[in-house]
Order: sequence, then C-alpha cells, then structure tokens
Amino acid sequence: MDIAYRFAFFDEGSKREIRRSTLKAIAIPGYQVPFASREMPIARGWGTGGLQLTLSLIGKDDVLKVIDQGSDESVNAVNIKKLVMKTTGIKTTEETTEATIIQSRHRIPEIPLMEGQILVLQVPLPEPLRNYEPSEYRTKQLHAEKEYSGAWLMLFEQIMKYGHMASDFDHPVMVENRYVMAPSPIPRFDNPKMNHSKALILLGAGREKKIYAIPPYTNVVSLAFDDYPFEVESFDDQCCSLCGATGVYLDELIDEKTGETYYQCNDTSYCLSRLNEQTESRGVQHG
Repeated sequence: MDIAYRFAFFDEGSKREIRRSTLKAIAIPGYQVPFASREMPIARGWGTGGLQLTLSLIGKDDVLKVIDQGSDESVNAVNIKKLVMKTTGIKTTEETTEATIIQSRHRIPEIPLMEGQILVLQVPLPEPLRNYEPSEYRTKQLHAEKEYSGAWLMLFEQIMKYGHMASDFDHPVMVENRYVMAPSPIPRFDNPKMNHSKALILLGAGREKKIYAIPPYTNVVSLAFDDYPFEVESFDDQCCSLCGATGVYLDELIDEKTGETYYQCNDTSYCLSRLNEQTESRGVQHG
C-alpha cells in the first residue's frame, strides 16, 4: 500500500515527545503528565488525545481495533480507523483478541485483555477534581498533597440527594492508593476491568493536553464508602436478545412496533463473535 504521508502522520520528533510523556505516565500510575498536544486533521474533542497516543506507538506489525461506545462501525471509529490506515497501511480488525492496539471511546471490551495488548482510551476531561476546583494550579496542589476530600464530598452529596452514588460514568478511581483518577467516560460496569488488567491502559486528552496510564497488574479501586459500596450497573438478569449473553453491558432498546423493551450487547463485535460461534456449533452438530 502506498502511503501518502510519513508513517503514522507525525514527524519522529513529535512521536518521541509523546512517547517520553507516555513513559513518564507509565512510571507514575494515575498521574496526569502534560504534553504538547499536536494539531490533528480531526477536531479536538473527537479523540485527538487517544489518536496521538496510537500514532506515536503504532508499528508496521501492529493490528488496530477502534471502537466508539461499543461499536466498531460508528462514524468516529470508522474515520479514526481510516486515518490510521491511510498513514500507516497496517492491518485492522474487529476481533479484540487479534488486536495489539485497541483505541476506544467510552468502553472497555467485554473480552478480557491480554498481556502485550495496549488499550488507548479517549478522554475529554482528565481532571477528576475539576467539578469542584476550577484552578489547574490548585488541583495540582491537591494531587501532590493527596487531598481528595472534595471527591469524597461529591459522592456524599450524590448519596444525600439520590440515596446512592449516581455517577453513571467516569466514576473516579484510586490508583495504587495514591492518585485519584478519571477513568474516562466509561460506564461503572467497566471500572473493575481496570483493576489488575493484564494489558497496558493509556488515557489521552488532546484538548486538555494530558496523558496518564495504568500499567499492567496495577491496583485500581473505585471510590466508595464502607456503608455505600461501589456497584456496577444491574440489568436484572436480562440477556442479549441476539446472542443470549449475560453478565455483560447491555443496551436497553424499545421495539418501535410493539413498544416492548429488549436488550442487546453494547459491544457489537463481542455479540457478533458469539453469534458466529453459535452458528458454527449448530453446523457441527447437524453435520
């Protein structure tokens, strides 16, 4: 394949600078490392932070998977994939197990990640203390002093108002009992997947110019109180209407004709892989 750009779009100096920031982020889990965010051929707020991480790390032998809120075929995912393919010529896949680099917006795949894989999460707002502290200088001080009473107060206010912690996504986590971190707008369901993940997890915020990371086998705990423990979303023992999966994150849908509620896997490639396995199994049985 003829590449119309230099490999992976960036010049080598830009890649080195982003890699240095990435290495620092890996060395200090959960710490937000500033970096010189580059101009990209997509608007900031549409995944430039994650894309810069991917382009700085990707090699000719890598296999890329891109998902957006569980879908491999959304506009955001398809266009990011096209840009990376056009500037690298590498292979892409929809299979989680085949990918060496997975760039994602708002989800962690259902299939457990393995050693050697890199998950890149797109992040709009990397600062978990921003809701109650607008000053960047002050939030840096709070992180340095490990002063997170504001984050606890925010959760306490949710309990007082709603009777439970009401953060449906981007629920803050404590990394290695040191830094409180924003896990990107993933649902609470995905927070436990970060704890002792076998894969390297990188988080990039292009507009905010921050990179942070969770190295493999890192201790990640969602903030919660002893009498109000952290809980993931419950689907009341519902299963996917297509593949029958349970214990996964489901989308609640409404049939336009009947008005009835039904559920489907949010992770479309996971659902498709289960359907393929079921089809092959039926074929073997009939054969």
